[in-house]
Amino acid sequence: MFSLQRSLPPWLRHKPKLRNTLYGGLVVISALVLLRIAASSLSSTPSFSFPGADPHVTSSEWNSRAERVKEAFLHAYHGYEKYASPEDELRPVTNEGMSGYNGWGATAFDSLDTMLLMGLQDEYESALKVVKAANFNVSRFAGGQVPYFETVIRYLGGLLSAYALSNDTTLLQRAESLADAIDPVFKTPSGLAAFAQYNLGMQHTLAEFASFQVEYTYLAKASGKKKYMDRVNKLNEIFRKTNLQGSGGMLATFWDTAGHPRDSANKVSVGAQADSTHEYLLKQFLLTGKTDKFNLELYLKATAYIITNMLYLSPNRGLLYVTDTAVPLWTDSLAGSPSHVFEHLSCFFPGLLALGAHTLPLNDLESLGINLSSLFTGSTSELYSTLKDYDLKQLHLWAAEGLAQTCWLTYADQQSGLGPDEVMMLAPASSREWDPQLERWRQVGESSLWINAMDKWKKSGGRGPMPGVSDKPPVIWTEEDRAAKRPNRRDYHVRKAGYLLRPETVESFYLLWRATGDVKWRNRGWTVFEAIERETKTGSGYVTLKDVRLKPAVRGNSMPSFFLAETLKYLYLLFKEDDILPIDQWVFNTEAHPVPVFEWTAEERQRFNIV
Repeated sequence: MFSLQRSLPPWLRHKPKLRNTLYGGLVVISALVLLRIAASSLSSTPSFSFPGADPHVTSSEWNSRAERVKEAFLHAYHGYEKYASPEDELRPVTNEGMSGYNGWGATAFDSLDTMLLMGLQDEYESALKVVKAANFNVSRFAGGQVPYFETVIRYLGGLLSAYALSNDTTLLQRAESLADAIDPVFKTPSGLAAFAQYNLGMQHTLAEFASFQVEYTYLAKASGKKKYMDRVNKLNEIFRKTNLQGSGGMLATFWDTAGHPRDSANKVSVGAQADSTHEYLLKQFLLTGKTDKFNLELYLKATAYIITNMLYLSPNRGLLYVTDTAVPLWTDSLAGSPSHVFEHLSCFFPGLLALGAHTLPLNDLESLGINLSSLFTGSTSELYSTLKDYDLKQLHLWAAEGLAQTCWLTYADQQSGLGPDEVMMLAPASSREWDPQLERWRQVGESSLWINAMDKWKKSGGRGPMPGVSDKPPVIWTEEDRAAKRPNRRDYHVRKAGYLLRPETVESFYLLWRATGDVKWRNRGWTVFEAIERETKTGSGYVTLKDVRLKPAVRGNSMPSFFLAETLKYLYLLFKEDDILPIDQWVFNTEAHPVPVFEWTAEERQRFNIV
């Protein structure tokens, strides 16, 4: 048997005082080493290993990565310019143009501010020729209609952002001309914007009619013209009159032409048809120098309901996700009836929560004149009871990090390294069934709502990992695994396998990086960019994918304009060392077009009837 005493030289064995001194020194050194290791592990961010996860990337290397994104943008725009301009978008496999958004050159409009931020003056001057030549009175969309939502966020947003960055008044004039040309879209019984200028009889979906506030508010400020703010004020007036008790304080998704939430088959969601409206509640408050208190209150109500009733944990991996749910009014339950579909579009939401936690005094809302206990009344008072003992800022950040982690894993789990458009989460241990005797829905089994798991964790004194927030390794489940009937341990099935070059996941990475300073969001963004380069690049641009589960992935034949406006812009800003657009000084519209925060003058408040 090994013995330290016997291994010592004879001269030291017979000198106990010297020997004891040596032992004591070794103990002290060992203790210091252990303390150093422990301190290092406590101060570092827990993370699993994945390609590109080096936390010690230098500043110059990050700037070099931003330059790589700029090169990708140039490759994409030059391909569009060569093969598609002045059509709206490029088909990067067959090298031809396509027009689905009026035929005015959507990619040129959408790219203006990205070019300015990247310092691409030659490309900017070239794009301006397309912008100046566009005829806003003639649309090549179906039946000559103008799709209002897409026109506002891509064209109007692009013009206003480029104006804000360049101070070129020609762009402001073009923005006014566009807003005036599409103004007939408001000629509806309610005054709400219809989907298209010449199709005014359709039902309204929330995102379609209520995602123009940021653009029109900034246009009113920049132009000094009241008529643009009147459109925003009318929307706020309709929302003020709407009883939201039946939808948990949230704005429902489907509305009738009279300006009321539809009374059957409705839902609440942060995904398709609703996402950008909830986004604009916070951003309208921030844009106006934190003065639009009404929209802030709507944001607080919406996030309270989402956090307590729409966030779920998957049964095995504990993935945190947000899903749409039937409006509670029609299910006789505050939590409604969840679909457990998790959309890529919903991956903007963690970034929104991070932005709110970064810019709002969530634990001191009384400093803004808001009392939470009086904000939640009637059926929504339960929301306040659930949240009142939490550190609200910390809770929003936890939710943001957990949701963004799941968005990341839907990428990392795929062989291609890119995320599918929709997944269906495995049914949780809890389910709901209709009780014919009670004539109401009832819960079966334990609830998988995240807030319930958080309550248990909180009551335990925070023992163990926080539910849904801790980092998790990817789980690759291939087509070969499925054919061999091996178990799917990812906790979800891919519902829509395509990758549409969407920005939402990297948008949230960018906002979380700026809000928390955690480098893992940059590292994950770089891994996503490498996958985009590897899987989607063509000789003329970048292409959508039909199935991300395969490697190489099956390709489509389109390059949406938002890839240049949003995806590449957010990646560029994520890697750029200089914070060129501080998130407390600029507000991004839902197409990633930034406009500056401002304050109304007393004269403007009176002239524009701003409450």
